[in-house]
Amino acid sequence: MKSVRFHGRGGEGVVIAAELLANAAFKGGKWVQAFPYFGGERRGAPVTAFVRISERQIRLRGPLYEPNYVVVLDPFLSEGVDVAEGLKKRGLLLINSPGRRKRFEFKGYRVVKIDATRFAVKLGLVVAGTAVVNTVMLGAFARATKIVTLDSLREAIRERWPDQLGERNVKAAMLGYMLLRGIDKAG
Repeated sequence: MKSVRFHGRGGEGVVIAAELLANAAFKGGKWVQAFPYFGGERRGAPVTAFVRISERQIRLRGPLYEPNYVVVLDPFLSEGVDVAEGLKKRGLLLINSPGRRKRFEFKGYRVVKIDATRFAVKLGLVVAGTAVVNTVMLGAFARATKIVTLDSLREAIRERWPDQLGERNVKAAMLGYMLLRGIDKAG
């Protein structure tokens, strides 16, 4: 079983990212769970979502403490939240990191940075002034881990948004996937 933890802020698409990943994995014939963790927070407050993916039925029904992968949608979140907490050694930490930011130094983990914000903005994926980077990050995640295929991810996105918004999100996922060309498979 592989587990994924998403970090971001309310309104950035953290919960939808988890749902899309779970749906894409399900379409690929896997067993899945996706669930958010947040209280009464509103737009802009830290939000966490979790996904479990397995070849077999998942019998666990509790919090996820030691993920194999962590995806960080908000590059500023790591200032107040320990995004690597519990991440398994040699685990993948995929971070939306605009520009040449060097403050993401996590020893013992495989850190991959991608400027998802730039591509979300170019594609018009902005809500209330916030770039919604979830599908760009999911494309990059698919390429880095090979847990889901790009085809199943595109299918899940189109199912969620069967219109032009869906096509822009499909393009965003494809861009995220292509940005990681040459990246080896993450454990």
